[in-house]
Amino acid sequence: MTLAPPDIPLRILFDAQFQASRAQIEVPIALRRDRLRRMRALIDEHGPALAEAVQADFGVRSPRLTEVADFFVLRALLGDLEKHLAAWMKPRRVRTPLYLQPASAHIQRQPLGVVGVIGPWNYPLQLTLGPAATALAAGNHVMIKPSELTPHTSALLATVLHQAYAADELCVVQGGADVAHEFASLPFDHLFFTGSTAVGRKVAAAAAANLTPTTLELGGKSPCIIDASCDITSAALKIAHGKLLNAGQTCIAPDYVLLPRGREAEFEQAFATAVARLFPTLAGNPDYASIVSDRHHARLQALLSEAQAQGARVVDIQTGASQSVASGRQMNPALVFNAQPGQRLMTEEIFGPILPVLPYDRLDDAIASINAGPRPLALYWFGSDTAARDHVLQHTVSGGVTVNDTLLHIAHENLPFGGVGESGWGAYHGETGFLRFTQQKPVLVQSRFAMGSLFYPPYGQRFDQVMGLLKRWL
Repeated sequence: MTLAPPDIPLRILFDAQFQASRAQIEVPIALRRDRLRRMRALIDEHGPALAEAVQADFGVRSPRLTEVADFFVLRALLGDLEKHLAAWMKPRRVRTPLYLQPASAHIQRQPLGVVGVIGPWNYPLQLTLGPAATALAAGNHVMIKPSELTPHTSALLATVLHQAYAADELCVVQGGADVAHEFASLPFDHLFFTGSTAVGRKVAAAAAANLTPTTLELGGKSPCIIDASCDITSAALKIAHGKLLNAGQTCIAPDYVLLPRGREAEFEQAFATAVARLFPTLAGNPDYASIVSDRHHARLQALLSEAQAQGARVVDIQTGASQSVASGRQMNPALVFNAQPGQRLMTEEIFGPILPVLPYDRLDDAIASINAGPRPLALYWFGSDTAARDHVLQHTVSGGVTVNDTLLHIAHENLPFGGVGESGWGAYHGETGFLRFTQQKPVLVQSRFAMGSLFYPPYGQRFDQVMGLLKRWL
C-alpha cells in the first residue's frame, strides 16, 4: 500500500499495517536501520520548518528551545537505537534447570506487529517521534495520532513522514478527540500514550475493550525536596530552569518545592535571581515559551486567583523593563506560599510557571506528605547529605529521580523513563523501550536424550524415587 493516508479511513490504514506486519514477521536489521536513518534524515532536512511550526502553534517558542528539548533528545535516541540494535535483536540463551536437561532454551525477540502512538502537544516532536522510532527499531509498523492542539506541527509532521514512509510502514492520522477515541479503540498490538492522567484513563478504557497492552506516560505532582544541607542559590537556579523550560509545560517539571521551614525568604530571593539570569526579559523573549492556548492560560490564572483568595501569598516574578507579560499568553513565573492542601493548585498537575513552596519541619514530614498523594512521575532532591538523600530514595516511590538537578534523568538513554501508579505505567528509552515493543518469545528445544517420560503416568514407585531425588536437589 503506497497511497497517501489523509483521506483513507482509519480502519483501512490499520488493516493495511496489520496485514503487512503479519506478512513479514521477522524484520531484518537492514530494514530497521533504514527506517531509523530515514527519520534522522527527516529531522535534519525538515528540522527548521518543524521548529517554526511549533513556534506558530505556541505563539512564542524559540526554535532553539525546540532544538534542545525536541531534536537533541531525538538525535540521541536515534543514535542509541542504531548503535545497539544488532545486540538487542539477538536471541538470549537462558540456563535450563536440571530437571529439564539436556534440553536447551532461549528467548527470541520479535516485533509485536502494529503500534499506535498518541502524541502530546507540549513537546510534539520528541514525545511523538521518540516512541515511534523505538517501535520501528523493534521491527513494528506504526500509526501516529499527534495532538490537535499543535495543528501546524501535526500537519507538517504528517506531510514529511508520509514522504519518507509508506503508509503501511508508518502513517499519521490527524483529528480531534473523536478521532483520538477511534484511534485508541483500534486493536493495536501495543498502544503508547503521552498526556494527562485524565485522558490517559480514557485511552486505557478504550484499549481495554481489545485487550490492547498500553504504555501510559502521564504526569503528576513531581516534588523538589530541598534538604537542610542544600546550597539554595545553586538549587534555585536548577529548579527555575526545570520549572520554566517550555513555561512549565513539561510532564516532569518540578510541581512544588518542599523547603526547610524558615528558609522561605532565602528561596524567594534566590529563585527571583535565577529567573532574571535565565530570562533577562520575559515579554517577547522567544526563549520563554507562551502557554499553548487561551484555555490553558485561563486555567493557570484561575489556579492563582483561587489560591490567593483562600489565603495564599503569590509572588509575581518580573524581569526586564516591560515587567509584566500578562497581556499575552506568556505568563510571569509565580511563587505561591501558604497554599492549602485542598486547593486545586495542590491537587491538580500545574503544567505552567507556577511553583508552590511548602515548608517542612522534619525530613520525614516531607516524605510523609509525598507518600500521602499519588506517586509522582519525577522526584528531585537537593543537598549534600548523602544519608538524607538515601533516606528519601528508600522511603519514596516515583517514576524517576534526578539528584541535585532537574529533568536530566529523561536524557539518559540507559535509564528507563516512565511513571508509576497515577503517573503512568510502562517505561521506554534504551533497551527498556526496545523491549516494550518486542515480544520476548520463550523457546525450549527438547533433546533426543530427554528424560521427560520419567514424569509420565502411570505413577508408581519409579516416579516416587525420581521425585524424592529431585526434592533433595531443588
